[in-house]
Amino acid sequence: MQRLFLTFFGTGLSPKAPGTVGSLAGAVAAFGILTILPASTLFLISICLFLYSIKIIDDYEAKTGVHDHGSIVIDEVAGVWLAVSISGATVVQFALSVVFFRLFDIWKPSVIGRVDRDVKGGLGVMGDDMLAGLFAGLLSAICYEAATKIGLDYEWVKFELPFVK
Repeated sequence: MQRLFLTFFGTGLSPKAPGTVGSLAGAVAAFGILTILPASTLFLISICLFLYSIKIIDDYEAKTGVHDHGSIVIDEVAGVWLAVSISGATVVQFALSVVFFRLFDIWKPSVIGRVDRDVKGGLGVMGDDMLAGLFAGLLSAICYEAATKIGLDYEWVKFELPFVK
């Protein structure tokens, strides 16, 4: 059960790019969650998932002796959910949040990289992805606002997800 949770229903077991597969699965799940719950609830769920996962990852690492095993993608899921919940209600913002999250998660700039390198255990595994999600959501919102301010406010850019309020 623990492995099913940490791999987000097995998506982390993908032989190629498990982090990307886990992020995409998290985005699909976020889309589904947003059909029935508001973005503010997704935000709170991501925080709860973050807090709960720290202990589960600590237990898993103690059992296996491996820090941040590649199959653990629950951190990507929580990070994507945070990014999507922060960014806004348009399709463009949703997509930008996922793309920016992956870029920050892969490149690990600034404080994201420091947390990844220096913080051990479940907090380290989850912390860098939550920071990546925070920055991705903010950057997505900023890019969207900048695009609309400079006149790129075409209808397809402003197309809102019909269920996100």
